[in-house]
Amino acid sequence: MAIDKDLAENCGTQARPQQIASWLHLAGFLLIGAGVVAFGVLAQHNSGGTAPAEAGQLARHSQAIPIYLGAIIMDWALLYYCWVGVHRSGGNLKQLSGEIAWSWESLLADVGIVVPFWLMWEGTAWAVHWILTSGGGLLGSGAAKTVDNLLPHSLTEVLLWVATSVTAGICEELAFRGYVQRQFHALTGSAAIAILLQGLIFGLFHSYQGTKNVVVICVLGLLYGALAEWRKNLRANIIAHGWSDIWEGWLKFLLWS
Repeated sequence: MAIDKDLAENCGTQARPQQIASWLHLAGFLLIGAGVVAFGVLAQHNSGGTAPAEAGQLARHSQAIPIYLGAIIMDWALLYYCWVGVHRSGGNLKQLSGEIAWSWESLLADVGIVVPFWLMWEGTAWAVHWILTSGGGLLGSGAAKTVDNLLPHSLTEVLLWVATSVTAGICEELAFRGYVQRQFHALTGSAAIAILLQGLIFGLFHSYQGTKNVVVICVLGLLYGALAEWRKNLRANIIAHGWSDIWEGWLKFLLWS
């Protein structure tokens, strides 16, 4: 066995990684995802009830703060679910985050990676959006309801948006790149397939934003997955994800308005 292991290492191949939680636990995660997708589809087709939002919007702006708080709670609950599965299999948060070196040098190195990654992220998001919509594109102009009404206006809303963005950076990276990607890598033995599957699931978890945005988010999820596979830990992912959400939901409009 030792000879076979050495031979595999010398040939540049890697053994299939071990699962970090049970397959039943992964199935539970996928069931949660199915529920989120169903909720997203209903949200897109909901007529608005007794107090409808403006046309083309998912909600009224007065609902922004409760929705921010709900998003924070749901993200932490999803991460808690992932942690429970890993903990029951004898692991800990390092199984999700990867080994992170806590030094200024390593932190600055990750920040140096995040800057060009974010520029590529922005360019990719714009390009995919343009392909899907420009000139009637693959999905046309789209009739999906948007979350524009939920973007922050007041100082309280801005602070809560930043908290929501930081929470998403931490919880969603640990859940999708730390848990889902590693589980599918163990299941399939292929890092590439794992990246593709987690990207698809990541996008579907945002189904409340409509088909066009799901496609865009799936592609961005692939970028996050590739970054995680390259870095072997999630610190750069967390910084990039949190910053991107802060930029897209607040800073971009503050600077360009």
